[in-house]
Amino acid sequence: MAPGVARRARQRVRILPLAGARSRSAEDWWWDRLAPSGSGYHLLQSDSMLLVLPGPGPARRRAQRRAARRAQLLRLHGARAAEAKAKPRTAPAPAPAPQQEPDPGWGDRIPLEILLQIFGLLVAADGPIPFLGRAARVCRRWHEAASQPALWHTLTLSPPLVGRPAKSGTKTEKKLLTSLEWLMPSRFSQLQRLTLIHWKSQVHPVLKLVSESCPRLTFLKLSDCHGVTPDTLIMLAKACPQLHSLDIQHSMVSPGVPRGPKEAWPALTGTSVLGLQVESTAVVSFLEEAGPRMRKLWLTYSSQTTAILGALLGSCCPQLQLLEVSTGLNHNSTPLQLPVEALQKGCPQLQPSGRATPPGPGFPSLEELCLASSTCNFVSNEVLDRLLHGSPHLRLLDLRGCARITPAGLHDLPCQGLEQLHLGLYGMSDRLTLAKEGSLLLTQKWCHTLQELDLSGQGFSERDLEQALAAFSGAPGGSHLALCSLNLRGTRVTASTVSAVISNCPGLLYLNLESCRCLPRGLKRAYRGAEEVQWCLRQLLTSLAPPS
Repeated sequence: MAPGVARRARQRVRILPLAGARSRSAEDWWWDRLAPSGSGYHLLQSDSMLLVLPGPGPARRRAQRRAARRAQLLRLHGARAAEAKAKPRTAPAPAPAPQQEPDPGWGDRIPLEILLQIFGLLVAADGPIPFLGRAARVCRRWHEAASQPALWHTLTLSPPLVGRPAKSGTKTEKKLLTSLEWLMPSRFSQLQRLTLIHWKSQVHPVLKLVSESCPRLTFLKLSDCHGVTPDTLIMLAKACPQLHSLDIQHSMVSPGVPRGPKEAWPALTGTSVLGLQVESTAVVSFLEEAGPRMRKLWLTYSSQTTAILGALLGSCCPQLQLLEVSTGLNHNSTPLQLPVEALQKGCPQLQPSGRATPPGPGFPSLEELCLASSTCNFVSNEVLDRLLHGSPHLRLLDLRGCARITPAGLHDLPCQGLEQLHLGLYGMSDRLTLAKEGSLLLTQKWCHTLQELDLSGQGFSERDLEQALAAFSGAPGGSHLALCSLNLRGTRVTASTVSAVISNCPGLLYLNLESCRCLPRGLKRAYRGAEEVQWCLRQLLTSLAPPS
């Protein structure tokens, strides 16, 4: 509102006079109708508006009425409180809500038989430790299932080795032994296979617990274990009537637990600087007690192994099926002498080792293989077959020095397009063991693809070589053979055979006839180039011609 308008409005404000002060006019009557006396309102008029405003008097009356009503409510509340104190009521106590137990989850609802089957699959895959120990902490049902002795049938115990000193290792073994003292009677009553690894000081107490709590033990392996006494093995043989397999490779069987520093140990009979080897009297005593039921035995070879073999040869273990003697890492030991015929009589049930490796995928893209050696090596037909059973594209095969390879083993190879075959033997002093027949198997299979053939030093007979090299004369359709290099050094090849090969192989550029005793003098040398080979042919034909 503008300042001038407000000022004029204040000048024209008329407040109604009190009733009875003077006679009322028509204007007063209308004003009284709009704001009757006692209503608490008054009128304010300006040039263009008429305002009805509340007056100060009635507001105080409303506050008085509100205070009166508030006091009345307080008096009523006080009366009710006094009445409640005069007549107290005993309200019934609310019924306690039933306590709900926590839901054990789905693991507690699985039947025990199903849990045992599931745990059995996991134990078969990864062993009982550490799975069963952790599963026993899940709930009561799982603890009951993990405690079943049927799940603890195979066990491997090894103290931790990472960064432990000698004293700490002994404390660790004692701590683990304390746990085994209550585990053995409750969990291991059906234990069948036990392996102890890296036990240095507590082997005897552990095996004593085994003999007392594991009557069903069938297999025992002690790997890198010290202090295994003869009494311990005999105790096991008597307490475990089903024990039929013993593996003590790379462990130490001490003769009566030696005392003193390690420097004095090598003075004992049958020991080495690496530590006490298998003591023969302990093993022999064990075999005398458990020999009739023994099926498998693993030993480490030492100077005393002869006594153990003597017990085996004396029919101490007639049911023995597997015998493995490891030489370990000591290459200075005396070679093992094994009387095979006597062992066959003493242990007639011995079988070949069941560790045969199934054939792998082979090398399908292999084209060249060289196993050459300056001396006789131990590559056999079996080794060659495992290497080349999946190599059909082989083109070069170098087996110089491999005296154990036979023509029959080569004939079984899958490669059909062999181009170079080297079977030369150099420096062989014993020629009696070489094959006398079979070279025909080689030339019949590869006569049309061979470009280089080396038979130097082989012991094939004259007749066998004649039949083998005659295969190069059977080219179908008059096609030329691919043979261009032939090494017959030191063989029994004859002049007629060599002349036939040269005639049938016009591409022959290298021919070695050194040390061939069946050839005429003056022709026992190497020929290089087509001219020298043809000269050799003319000389051979001249020597074969009958005298005129």
